[in-house]
Amino acid sequence: MSTLDTRLARLGIRRDFDLVLHLPLRYEDETRLTPIAEAAPGHAVQVEGAVIDTEIVYRPRRQLVCRLRDPSGELCLRFLNFYPNQKKALAQRARVRAFGEVRDGFLGAEMIHPRFRVLHGDAPLATTLTPVYPTTAALPQQALRTLIGRALDGADLSDTLPEPLREGLGLMPFAAAVTSLHHPEPQADGEALATRTHPAWQRIKFDELLAQQLSMRRHYRERKSKRAIALSAKGSYVGALLARVPFDLTGAQKRAWSEIGADIAQPRPMHRLLQGDVGSGKTIVAALACLRAVENGVQAAVMAPTEILAEQHYRKFSEWLAPLGVKLAWLSGGQPKAERKSALRAIASGETQVAIGTHALFQKEVGFSVLGLVIVDEQHRFGVAQRLALRRKGRRASAPQALEPHLLMMSATPIPRTLSMSYYADLDVSVIDELPPGRRPATTKLVSDARRDEIVRRIREACGTGQQAYWVCPLIEESSVGPEVQARSARLRGRSPGRSHFEARELQSALDTHARLKGEFPELSVGLIHGRLAPEDKT
Repeated sequence: MSTLDTRLARLGIRRDFDLVLHLPLRYEDETRLTPIAEAAPGHAVQVEGAVIDTEIVYRPRRQLVCRLRDPSGELCLRFLNFYPNQKKALAQRARVRAFGEVRDGFLGAEMIHPRFRVLHGDAPLATTLTPVYPTTAALPQQALRTLIGRALDGADLSDTLPEPLREGLGLMPFAAAVTSLHHPEPQADGEALATRTHPAWQRIKFDELLAQQLSMRRHYRERKSKRAIALSAKGSYVGALLARVPFDLTGAQKRAWSEIGADIAQPRPMHRLLQGDVGSGKTIVAALACLRAVENGVQAAVMAPTEILAEQHYRKFSEWLAPLGVKLAWLSGGQPKAERKSALRAIASGETQVAIGTHALFQKEVGFSVLGLVIVDEQHRFGVAQRLALRRKGRRASAPQALEPHLLMMSATPIPRTLSMSYYADLDVSVIDELPPGRRPATTKLVSDARRDEIVRRIREACGTGQQAYWVCPLIEESSVGPEVQARSARLRGRSPGRSHFEARELQSALDTHARLKGEFPELSVGLIHGRLAPEDKT
């Protein structure tokens, strides 16, 4: 791979047509000249004039300053980093065209590091807006523009949509849309281009969504052709658990379990998303699915994104399943070595029927005897490759056709129906849209920073009745983010919603918030938890 290919690959460009679809971030107007006297500070303009003089100054650091004059006035071009050939090019009386943002300087209007070129003879202005592309430092804009121009000239831009369909949807032809985005006319609607509501952007968005949907549906059809162990209702574990728990399933839970049970009874792998708000009862439905796997003599694996959540699942599943005689194992990265080896041995031998853990479950050294069901909680916290790695552990190469485990993903994130139909088009979706009796629905509110005292008062009142609160902090450490975010964090520190047995997640800002809350709530137990604590400290 050449150096250029490597640089393009960093931008996701691996073929000529990728260049066609590498669309601009914004545009610069080089189709007109602005008289220097009319160049207003804060605006990016193009000016043209003759060089009066160019010198290297040391105020306070070494920099190149060039004074440019046109019939209306003068402007300074200032370069804080420059090359000797730039000073040579900006020779006295040279005719120069420069583009940049104007600002007020020591000597009047100036541009800092403008883009410029020295003119020789006739130099017509650009006829279309100049695109500014996403790129890297190693690939200058002009080089990228040249590559994209060549790709556009040689590309087949014929339309993929039948004309009646395209016209019925009010969409631009593909070739016209792409050309308009790479080279907009000067009179193009700048606001529509910037907000991506321009008709050309509408066509590109439609094609992207169509391609995504076609890919999803193809994946869905391919999955239906694969094989899995059919997990039929053949034992007593499911009924025994339902008889033991001190509550009845809600109608929504029964519906979700019916859908999941019917799906895993098929000889093809289930790929299903179980969506429900916190407290809606997803965990009991997942436990029933695990028991169905155990009834059929195969193993189930339950994976959660954090050790705290995984351990919470392990305790709840142990409370429900262990009395039925089901063997469970706990696996995490922070386990003592001997305990981990014992768990790995039990999982590999098949002695463990339900394995629960974190990312540790899909590590190379973890082997299952017969993995028939994979459950992933908070599935959006895992990458596709991570979920795939765990599913592959259930494949049985010895079978006539490789068998895959069933996959159930759970999420408490509310997903609108239209979004789930598009983004999760390759999945079947079950929704628990009913809370168990006595559970109050969660209310989400955005509260102004100015009302922090009110939040503190309400927390104190809630904790006084025996309730708990959580105060979640967003940053691991302020040094790991940029100056702008650091400044914003400094302004907002300690101004988010909260806890009385507080668990402030993350470091640095969490430490500061924890100290502040301890001072504000001396009568309460204020705890601190974050990802860098040792496992024993988290409990």
